[in-house]
Amino acid sequence: MPTDSAPPIPIVTVTESELDAWLERQGEPAAAWIRANQFEGKAGQQCRIATAEGRIERVVCGVGEGRSLYAIAPLATTLPPGRYRLDADWDEPATPLMALGFELGRYRFERYLTPAAEQPELVLPESAAAEIQALARAVALVRDLVNTPAEDMGPAHLAEALAALAAAHGAEFSQVVGRELLREGYPAIHAVGRAAEAPPRLLELRWGQPEHPLVAVIGKGVCFDTGGLDLKSADNMRLMKKDMGGAAHAFGVAQLVMERRLPVRLLVLVPAVENAVAGNAYRPGDVVATRRGLSVEIGNTDAEGRVVLADALARASEERPAVVIDFATLTGAARVALGPDLPALFANRDELADGLLEAGVKIEDPMWRLPLYAPYRELFKSPVADLCNVSSTTFAGSIVAALFLERFVGEGLEWAHLDTFAWSRTAQPGRPLGGDAQGMRAVYEYLSRRFG
Repeated sequence: MPTDSAPPIPIVTVTESELDAWLERQGEPAAAWIRANQFEGKAGQQCRIATAEGRIERVVCGVGEGRSLYAIAPLATTLPPGRYRLDADWDEPATPLMALGFELGRYRFERYLTPAAEQPELVLPESAAAEIQALARAVALVRDLVNTPAEDMGPAHLAEALAALAAAHGAEFSQVVGRELLREGYPAIHAVGRAAEAPPRLLELRWGQPEHPLVAVIGKGVCFDTGGLDLKSADNMRLMKKDMGGAAHAFGVAQLVMERRLPVRLLVLVPAVENAVAGNAYRPGDVVATRRGLSVEIGNTDAEGRVVLADALARASEERPAVVIDFATLTGAARVALGPDLPALFANRDELADGLLEAGVKIEDPMWRLPLYAPYRELFKSPVADLCNVSSTTFAGSIVAALFLERFVGEGLEWAHLDTFAWSRTAQPGRPLGGDAQGMRAVYEYLSRRFG
């Protein structure tokens, strides 16, 4: 293995179409070795070229049809430990993306495991290191929070995590806990979380200078979701430790904004609850009050995320922020429509939606916009309350949920809602099985463009 004083080993990327011309420039010994190893430039292929002493001189990595975020991510788990560098033009947009993909591929969730062997390290140029490392740390934060089981990531633990994040960046942290929620005007959050042993709470982080525009970021913090009295099946409950994935995404955005010191005032709100079953659990047919003053009939206790977000959206709206963005693992319907890897984006302004989508395309953190189709508001009318928390039909579940949330956003405010899965169902290069950030980098990129 090279020592720390040895120069980093170059990683060269080659597409399939570039291969023949590239081989002609390598000299016959190297070209013959690469051909002998049946290297064709296909995505994920690699060929190591050694010195006469048997040390790795350089690594050739195939990137298929083009260079992209996860093009060299397989190397993070297949190269031997050592120091490497990406031999590429750092002014090309794909180069820092590939470097980020490598860093994301190094992620391991080892809280409950014996630490694994040493990993390869990618040496980054000073001009790009800070941004790439900040992005990688934010994704790792999201993954760590989502991967941690509910026993160690309940509402109180989530509060501790946000308090620690605030302390690390000189931000203010506060929370409203238990029956204080009723006194302070958050009855919907209290109703959903009151049956759990860990009391419900609303978490708040504030950061930034008063002269800067206010950005409100809200995350659904349901630390475990049994479904309540409308109990989930065992299969559907198995992954419900990840139902605080929206909160994790809000934490990730907050960390990036503060670490990179965007010129904004940041307000982060997280309703942190566990949707549990007990004698005092909220029930189907109950009518729940909300901070906005609207009453909500509970058609199904398993549609709890939108109920707790209602109070948080109303609270954020009171401060008239320049933009409100919420993240939530909200509906299975979004996954049926778009699959597990593509978050559904809803926005009440075309300019906001377009900006988020463009940011996502630029940095390969895609989303897909679905409509806030106003006629579907009829689907959650209630005969006994201002609205019901579920639709009268199984159709358009993610749209109905977004329209429900829209009722609690202040008039005239810009608002976007991301319905994200927050989970990788299979292990892929750069995306290990488990919690993942989906849409978080795109939101940060959008905020950087708009306010930075």
